[in-house]
Amino acid sequence: MFSEQRIRALLYYLSVSIFIIGLPLILTFALGLKFNQKTLKFTPTGLISIRTQPEGASIYLDGKLLNDKTPATLRELIPATYNLRLELEGRFPWTGQAQVFARQVTLLEKIILFPLRPHVKQVNKEGLDTFWVDEDKKIIYYIDEKQSGVFRSDLEGLHLERLAQFIRINPQPIKWKLSSDRKKVLYFNQHRIGVALLDTQNPSSDDSFVIEYNAGLISDAFWHSDNYHIIVISSKNIVALEAKPASQAVELVVLNSAVSNGYYDNGQDALYFNDWQKAEDGNTYNNLYRLDLNPRASIFQELRKLRTNEKTQ
Repeated sequence: MFSEQRIRALLYYLSVSIFIIGLPLILTFALGLKFNQKTLKFTPTGLISIRTQPEGASIYLDGKLLNDKTPATLRELIPATYNLRLELEGRFPWTGQAQVFARQVTLLEKIILFPLRPHVKQVNKEGLDTFWVDEDKKIIYYIDEKQSGVFRSDLEGLHLERLAQFIRINPQPIKWKLSSDRKKVLYFNQHRIGVALLDTQNPSSDDSFVIEYNAGLISDAFWHSDNYHIIVISSKNIVALEAKPASQAVELVVLNSAVSNGYYDNGQDALYFNDWQKAEDGNTYNNLYRLDLNPRASIFQELRKLRTNEKTQ
């Protein structure tokens, strides 16, 4: 009987001792604390959340291979900077660092593991000097200088069509630009502007022409929303041209700067450009300007009147 009481008392005190000893560990785990061997203190921990495309990458944390594969959450990490390496067969590895903060989650969720041998295929079937993609229509346009041809295909390079036979200009064009109705294309160098009509039924050089421009060096040109007028920025001025042979330029703005950048808002028919101007304080400033060229603008109405007068003569 006495021995049984002693055993019960021993078990009681043993249970109490285990509880007292284990309570800090239980609380430490519940509160997200971990013993830091460097500071010899219990420290709040943080997490690293890792996602990759594709998934299933091996994770190396400070050079040690973990059992986890991406996507993964690395828990109970003492605040510090960790070196990470992610590896997946057939993919370029990703290496980087992650800063872990107490009671916070560090996100690494936009990691792409690119293939070691990416899939590359040739799209064009004809010669190619330049191209552009019509995102709205899912079409690729190609320019072949040797054939003086404009072509188009779908995004896979299929259903290839010849659209135009353009007149070549020297030096080669700086840029090519498609009209918003996708029926014409303009191209230009510093002294010439070419226009070609796009016709899949009968592409011919008869539908193309070149406008000579000698009032400055052309830096950029844009289609007006009417798909008939061309707005030109040169080293001396900004002019409007009709898309026809021997077009007469209408000077809209005289520029002080020999080089001006331009952006044309086709929806609003507004040209943004920069130019140097002398202010009242005597200093010269480079400013950004907006030139309105919509049909309601007075300057454009004068341009339309000029075109009407030419037709009646």
